[in-house]
Amino acid sequence: MKKTTVLLSLLAVAGLSTTAHAQVRFGVKGGVNLSNYSGLTDEQKKFDENLVNANAGVMMNADLSGDGFFSVQPELLYSGKGIKFKGDGFESEDRMHYLDLPILAKINADGFIFEAGPQLGYMVSRKGTLTAGGVTAEDSDFDGVNRFDFGYVAGVGYQLESGLGFGVRYNGGLLKVEKEVAGQPQSDAKNSVFQFQVGYLFGGK
Repeated sequence: MKKTTVLLSLLAVAGLSTTAHAQVRFGVKGGVNLSNYSGLTDEQKKFDENLVNANAGVMMNADLSGDGFFSVQPELLYSGKGIKFKGDGFESEDRMHYLDLPILAKINADGFIFEAGPQLGYMVSRKGTLTAGGVTAEDSDFDGVNRFDFGYVAGVGYQLESGLGFGVRYNGGLLKVEKEVAGQPQSDAKNSVFQFQVGYLFGGK
C-alpha cells in the first residue's frame, strides 16, 4: 500500500508541475453509481445484485496540448460502493462510502471524450445490513475490511464547448475488499463500479 501511495503522490506532483504553463479550469460533477464486486465465487453470483449509489465531487482540468485535445484531470469524488445479496429468506447489503482520487489522462476529439488513469480510494464509512427470518442486524464498523483501495478508471463521454459534459465510466478495484483472516477462506472480491455522470467545467466558451 505504501508503494501505491508513493506512486499516486508522484503522479499528482508530476501532473501539477505540468499545469504551470497550461490552461486550467475547475468544475463540479455528480451522478449515479451501479456497484458490485468482481471476483465472486459461482455460488455468490447466484445471489448478487447491483447497488444503486451516488457520486459527486470536484475536478481540475489542465489543458496540456493548448487546443483542448489532451489534458490531465485530477478529481476528488465521493463514491458510494458495495453489493447486495438476495436469496430465499434472506437479504444483505453492504454500503461503503469512499473518497476517491482519480488522476486521468483525457482526450477530447471534437467533443468526444476518452479518459483513463489510476485511482486511490479511502473508505470513510460503511453500513452492512442482514435481514433473515424477519430480523434485521446492522454492522457499521471496519473490522474485516480494507479501508484503502487502489484501482483504475476508464470512460467515455461527450463535452460541449460551454463546459457541460456527460460521461460513463468503469472503476475496477485491484485490492481485495476483505482483509485476510488466519484460518478463514480468503475472498477475492474487489470493487466494481459503473458511473453515470454529469459535469460542468467553468470557463468554457
